[in-house]
Amino acid sequence: MEQVLNKDIKGTILIVDDEESICEILQYNLEKNGYNVSTSNSAEEAIRVISSNNFDLILLDIMLGGISGIDFSNLLRKEFNIQTPIIFISALGGEPNILKGFENGGDDYISKPFSINEVIARVGAVITRYRKNYSEVKTTELHQQDEALTDKSTFGPLNIDFSNKRAYLCGNEIVLTKKEWSILEYLATHPGKLISRQEILKRVWRDNTIVTERTVDVHIARLRKKLGEASNLLVNRSGYGYSLNDKV
Repeated sequence: MEQVLNKDIKGTILIVDDEESICEILQYNLEKNGYNVSTSNSAEEAIRVISSNNFDLILLDIMLGGISGIDFSNLLRKEFNIQTPIIFISALGGEPNILKGFENGGDDYISKPFSINEVIARVGAVITRYRKNYSEVKTTELHQQDEALTDKSTFGPLNIDFSNKRAYLCGNEIVLTKKEWSILEYLATHPGKLISRQEILKRVWRDNTIVTERTVDVHIARLRKKLGEASNLLVNRSGYGYSLNDKV
């Protein structure tokens, strides 16, 4: 059965049960409580439905004809890498069966005969928990990506590792003096921006009043020589300063 679109839905659910009456009861009550529901009467049919739809939760009977609910859960988790939360619904009660459900990809387990109110409560709790965990995982991933971008930058064949204070040209390390590295680091953290000689002096030589702007030019010339084929990345605009080109 196709999903009925509703802009105010709480979530999308797939019911997999070979008893049509069970599917109808669950679908009616879940839709009444704001969910968008699809049904399948076999695991084989459910695979086709899942391949073309995104669900927030799967209500899965264990004793299906053909592929069992347990085997179907393992198939989703291990073969298709689908992490949609699963609530098993089964006439097989008792602790051993419940534990087996959790051990085979289940996020919750409801024994038949069930209370509709219990089903609705558990569905809401599992979806809420899953969304919270998913949000936290994505936030962590984005944070890690930001850290990776902060630690390393690439400019064509030039790779700069800020955390280890090293630069590589086509995979080969460039041997830089402390001042050369400091200049490169400063330019790389401001890609494409023109940095004046005076700014570079303040950043690299700090309060050393003896050093002149000509010293910057000498160090830039040495740095450009060491960059070899990537020397064109170091751009000089007379009267303005230097930049590390972010367009390659």
